[in-house]
Amino acid sequence: MEPSVILLFVAAALASLFMAWVIGAGSSGATPFAPAVGADAISTMRAAFLVGILGFAGAVTQGANVSEAVGRGLVGGITLPVSGVIVVLLVGAGLMAIGIRTGYPIATAFTITGSVIGVGLALGGTPVPEKYLQIGAVWVLTPLAAGGTAFAIASLLPREDVPERWSVPLLAGLVAAVVANVSVAFLGPDGTSGSIAGSVTRILGVHGSGVSIVVTLAIAVAVAALVRSDLDRDETAGLRRVLLALGSLVAFSAGGSQVGLAVGPLLPLLDRVEMVPSIAVLIGGGFGILVGSWTGAPRMIKSLARDYSSLGPRRSIAALVPSFLIAQIAVLLGVPISFNEIIVSAIIGSGAAVGGRAAIDPRKIGVTIGAWIASLGIAFVLGYAIAWGAL
Repeated sequence: MEPSVILLFVAAALASLFMAWVIGAGSSGATPFAPAVGADAISTMRAAFLVGILGFAGAVTQGANVSEAVGRGLVGGITLPVSGVIVVLLVGAGLMAIGIRTGYPIATAFTITGSVIGVGLALGGTPVPEKYLQIGAVWVLTPLAAGGTAFAIASLLPREDVPERWSVPLLAGLVAAVVANVSVAFLGPDGTSGSIAGSVTRILGVHGSGVSIVVTLAIAVAVAALVRSDLDRDETAGLRRVLLALGSLVAFSAGGSQVGLAVGPLLPLLDRVEMVPSIAVLIGGGFGILVGSWTGAPRMIKSLARDYSSLGPRRSIAALVPSFLIAQIAVLLGVPISFNEIIVSAIIGSGAAVGGRAAIDPRKIGVTIGAWIASLGIAFVLGYAIAWGAL
């Protein structure tokens, strides 16, 4: 391989690493534990440490689907050259930097998706309408699903006729049932992907969907009973521990859903460098998220914690549950998704349940949605223009 090509590969890898750092340092690294910090359940530095570790674990064990979609599923008939990958990542990182600088909520998923499609089409690739429809449907439905679920949970928790010693354990049990069936790498036979429920059935030496359902129910009941016992001993401390658990799940899911935005564009390059396995790229992206979480997230965690402290543990729980569920759906489908979109929608939904229309700022919502749409459009135009004119 020529030295110039090697240098381009190194430049692409560094751009990918920087994007992973931005993801870890941004809302994806700060949001999961901000509610727990706001509720004084954990310190800022310990939260940053845990979110980095969990984000790394999620990236390595769940990042393949979204990475594959971003790298090979958005444009057909072409493999992006090294220079094209660099353009994609620089456009995405540049727009993210502008958003951080100006305070506008630029969405990483929108910028990377737009720039990949723009560069790919400019270089002669063909559109993939079915994938665009799937991504668009998820993006449009996310605010409705996240906001609606958060609204329902936030409306339920304070009701006198539904005591929290029952509602919170039931919610924890439902989340545990989902966790038991989430697919992660290395849990399946011979190191393939698998779930906790599937692993338990293999250990027991029994098979069948009925057995998996029984195992899932057993896990859900056990978690619900544990949470119920904890709340009976000390309700305030119990709610804080539920927040910590949910924050951990969201941090793990953030790593799995967001790492693909940083390393996905690199995957086509692996076809030319067969000695580099895809797991190595995921590890590199996970490392970037980890470093970003450790070095950049503490400041944002402190900032977000002030906002979350006004939410209280119940509204925070209502916001984190749909965040976890939607992130896992996106991982399963292999759809790049904005964590900002999930979290903002969930917070709006939980706020509306408590404060009604007075808790909703239509202007702020409009600016946020406008920034998301602009992120996609500007990234597409910039990627197309640069690739068409310079590559």
